[in-house]
Amino acid sequence: MFSLNSYSDQSIKRTRVDYVFVIAVLLLVLIGSLAVMSAVAGTSLSGVVVKKHIVAIPVGIAAFLFGWFFNYQIYEEQWKWLYGFVILLLVGVLIFGSYQRGSKSWFNFAMFSMQPSEICRVAMILIAASFLQRNMRRIKEPSVIFVLFAIMAPIFGLIMKQPDFSSVVISLPALLMLMYCAGVNIFYLILIFLFGFFAGIFPLIWTYLYLHPDAMAASGLLRFVGGMSSNVWYMILFCALVMLIGYLVWTLLKQFRIYIGYIFVLIVCGVIIAGFLSGMVVDKHVKPYQRKRVEAFLAPKSDPKGAGYNVLQAQIAMGSGGALGKGLFSGTQSRLGFVPEKHTDFILAVVGEEMGLWGTLGVLALYFIILWRIVMIAYSASDGYGYLVCAGIFSMFLIYAIVNFGMLIGLAPVAGIPLPLISYGGSNFVASMWAFGIVQSIYSRRISFR
Repeated sequence: MFSLNSYSDQSIKRTRVDYVFVIAVLLLVLIGSLAVMSAVAGTSLSGVVVKKHIVAIPVGIAAFLFGWFFNYQIYEEQWKWLYGFVILLLVGVLIFGSYQRGSKSWFNFAMFSMQPSEICRVAMILIAASFLQRNMRRIKEPSVIFVLFAIMAPIFGLIMKQPDFSSVVISLPALLMLMYCAGVNIFYLILIFLFGFFAGIFPLIWTYLYLHPDAMAASGLLRFVGGMSSNVWYMILFCALVMLIGYLVWTLLKQFRIYIGYIFVLIVCGVIIAGFLSGMVVDKHVKPYQRKRVEAFLAPKSDPKGAGYNVLQAQIAMGSGGALGKGLFSGTQSRLGFVPEKHTDFILAVVGEEMGLWGTLGVLALYFIILWRIVMIAYSASDGYGYLVCAGIFSMFLIYAIVNFGMLIGLAPVAGIPLPLISYGGSNFVASMWAFGIVQSIYSRRISFR
């Protein structure tokens, strides 16, 4: 039997706080609160959003303190209980949850609502880090990867059942970063990357050709690529070409005295073909609203009043702020309702319009400081588990920032991914604060007191 009290560190007073990290987090919370209140001021959402956000702040601070004061090693030792809790949450939301924006992802209670997948993102890092740390002696073996993905498959499957694609977008890169930092064979990581790349690139290409039929008509190669999604002979020919190119590359490398086993070439070709076939499945099952988001990413100006409206209006609002901004609660584009989802996905447009370029750069700088401190805390961790947890949390928040900034400037499709601590969203805020509390716990216990 274990006692939760046995994990609470009685020597917490002898540890030090990473003041730079904590201050950067609190500053982002302050900026985010101002931005959210400004975004909804004068709208019908104002009362509900502000009330929920004010409630979320103390709950988030409590989550931070919980993550900090309890020894993070509890998650390594009791990972099975955490895994069971995650599965229970995800199954429960599919049975008892409510639909919002086309996804059955929420528990609605009398006073608040909760999105379990936000908590599960952090929990997945803790579980994966525990598994990798316990298997460090055979980390180079491919069986470790297969078992890890077998453990994670039910979680990802339940999340996709909701469906909540944004959680997968955030969690998979974090998982790959964990595997890399743990020392997994780089060849296996390259295979995983190739599979994901080809599974994602083909739906993008086919959507682009759908939007530009003139380009496909003018090029035989593009007609072939476009036809692969529906013509079985084109698919067979593509697979044969991949194998032929793999053989030619293998032969060429031998001429330069670079010897690679043919089995590796076959594996690489097989992964590319599997990625292509998976891309076909993804393309067939993309929902209409997801297709619209991809179309807006590839050609936002082709439908400025439809699919591309969100991105274009957010960019206009952000650009109109200039260097110093129009002042808090003074943004015209956002306050007049031109920017949709302004308190969630496009909160940065409000920051850019009202706080200007310098305000936006300030938010970026604070994110950079937080990520930098997480890296430093990882290197100072007293054990491998703390190092891996920091690596996973670092990559998760890096992807958050990249995707959110990227979709605002048109470098990434709109994926419904918030900007942690800045965007409105109680579940995401609480989960983020819990993650940061765990990082602070790792820093506080970089010298073991047990």
